[in-house]
Amino acid sequence: MDQFSELLPIILVMAVIGGFSGVIAGLLGVGGGIVLVPAFYFALGAMNFHSDQLMQVCVATSLATIIITSIRSASGHNKRGAVDWTVIKTWAPGLLVGAFLGAIVAQFVSSDVLLFVFGALGTVIGIYMASGKNWRLAEAMPVGPLRAALSSLLSFVSVLMGIGGGTFGVPLMSLFGFPIHKAVGTGSAFGVLIAVPSVIVFLLADIDPAAAPPYTVGAVNIPAFLLVIAVSLVTTPWGVKLAHAMNPGPLKRVFGIFLTLTALNMLRKALGW
Repeated sequence: MDQFSELLPIILVMAVIGGFSGVIAGLLGVGGGIVLVPAFYFALGAMNFHSDQLMQVCVATSLATIIITSIRSASGHNKRGAVDWTVIKTWAPGLLVGAFLGAIVAQFVSSDVLLFVFGALGTVIGIYMASGKNWRLAEAMPVGPLRAALSSLLSFVSVLMGIGGGTFGVPLMSLFGFPIHKAVGTGSAFGVLIAVPSVIVFLLADIDPAAAPPYTVGAVNIPAFLLVIAVSLVTTPWGVKLAHAMNPGPLKRVFGIFLTLTALNMLRKALGW
């Protein structure tokens, strides 16, 4: 089977994945990576792409799409004054360091390790979303060594999962009393700082061409990246319109349950059960 005949089913599947992730992102305000990574993993697995580096491709391709979506999202939030640039500037060093380290570490661990990381942390995120709770630890954002540690850890873990800064950033900022609308806007800008350096590293990754989908550069699959971006840019506004036409709260809880089940299934696979 030549590359073009292999590419056709990938085109069709990635178009569907991109459309779904766009709607979910617009409807529930969650980052695309939390949808894209498991979707990529199960879709490529169903198309008989199995290797010890499959999760690296899924994670890297997801992060590549986050560069575009985060820039678009952050720009929109900035126009509404919802991006706190003081937080961006003070958190940027830790985010950049964590992103580089995360991308480097991801290349030297097996696909099962990344699968385990996504499964374990995805379960925690899913339970948090399903609970509908908003907890608070303090009334001010952390500074000094705590800020450096949290920003680096947030970025490092996000890269290993292939997700943007909002998934962990928004609840983390909310825990420290940050207004939710500014947490969402600032978290979207986190995604740019996390995705850009990590994708640069992943583009230089040594991935076996025989184990990756056609037209994969480093660990980034170019057709999946282009299709997901093209389709999600169309469907994200549909999700936004749905969010304004209905109460997304119950749907967010349902998605949290769905994410928990999906993450548990990935955790099961990682453990060989």
